[in-house]
Amino acid sequence: MTQPENKNRGVMRFFQAGIYSMQGLKAAYRHEEAFRQELFLAVVLIVAAFFFDVSVLERLFMIAVVVLVLIVELLNSAVEAVVDRIGPEHHELSGRAKDIGSAAVFIALCQVAVVWGGILLW
Repeated sequence: MTQPENKNRGVMRFFQAGIYSMQGLKAAYRHEEAFRQELFLAVVLIVAAFFFDVSVLERLFMIAVVVLVLIVELLNSAVEAVVDRIGPEHHELSGRAKDIGSAAVFIALCQVAVVWGGILLW
């Protein structure tokens, strides 16, 4: 079986990937309330990270775990969109997929609390 010819190669491929990424961010912002809430929280926390007397590595770690929440939320939203695309009827596996994605976001948020608390309180 032959592969379809990919017109985008080299730099154009990266440029096109960037366009798709921006479309994904716009779609997440437009359609996902949880992403908007977490983005707001991320902006607040990232700005706040610069006001604490911590080392550069600690600040980077604080920011990284906040960004990780956004990444996990984007992946969770993608899973939910695919599940919803399959159909509106309830299916055990669809529910499980959505619950697992939600659990991943929850764990990422807990990680923010642990890292920030660990750095700022100890």
